Amino acid sequence: MRIATWNVNSVTARLGVVEQWLKVAAPDIVCLQELKCEDAKFPRQQIEDLGYNVQTHGQKTYNGVAILSKLPIDETLRGLPGGEGDEQARYIECVIGGPKPFRIASLYLPNGNPLGTEKFTYKLDWFGRLHAHAKELLKLEEPVILAGDYNVIPRPEDCQTPAAWANDALYQPESRAAWRTLLNLGFTDAYMALDGRPHQYTFWDYQAGAWPKNNGIRIDHMALSAQAAERLRTVAIDREPRGWEKPSDHTPLVGEFDF
Repeated sequence: MRIATWNVNSVTARLGVVEQWLKVAAPDIVCLQELKCEDAKFPRQQIEDLGYNVQTHGQKTYNGVAILSKLPIDETLRGLPGGEGDEQARYIECVIGGPKPFRIASLYLPNGNPLGTEKFTYKLDWFGRLHAHAKELLKLEEPVILAGDYNVIPRPEDCQTPAAWANDALYQPESRAAWRTLLNLGFTDAYMALDGRPHQYTFWDYQAGAWPKNNGIRIDHMALSAQAAERLRTVAIDREPRGWEKPSDHTPLVGEFDF
């Protein structure tokens, strides 16, 4: 089973690119981030026509996450627990049915910039809520995949020039430590488990020729519970969509699992 995560940077603006990739890559399940639309505005019919069940947690203009699945979706949770009053649509979790059911979440972690503001505090607080919920999920002792745009550069090798990110929230010691804390709970970084090569990126800025210069960063991740990690067979960054016309600034991360 092919499972992907992809920050599409506006599903309406990139609908043609999304449809093209779904047809070419034919993933079984896709976690989308940064929809930038409310649930009612999501292009549900176009996606369903490609054979997917759709669950969304949208928000006008900003954020928004979705899960597309060719298998039945048995349960859906919208919003990360512990955030009473938090209206930002950054988390959706589904139980995927079938012969080997499993749980998957699409998440869009806060960017956190600029440093020294409430935005960085919100990023770390959101990470803390994710840690708490992840602990509860591990108690279920079932396959869990937490996939999405974490807005964290885990290692110096996950960017071209670490010094250029020294004052960015994505590369702060606190952000990187929060990512490690999630892994230390008992999750596995899918990319590091089966690949781990340096300077393989999932995001290239639209500015300053970042894409042709391959000046990118790896910030899109799949964190796997032990039961999901043992089913992981391959993992790859699909760079191709980033080179298409009017692309997202992110590209899909794809894992093959024995589900």
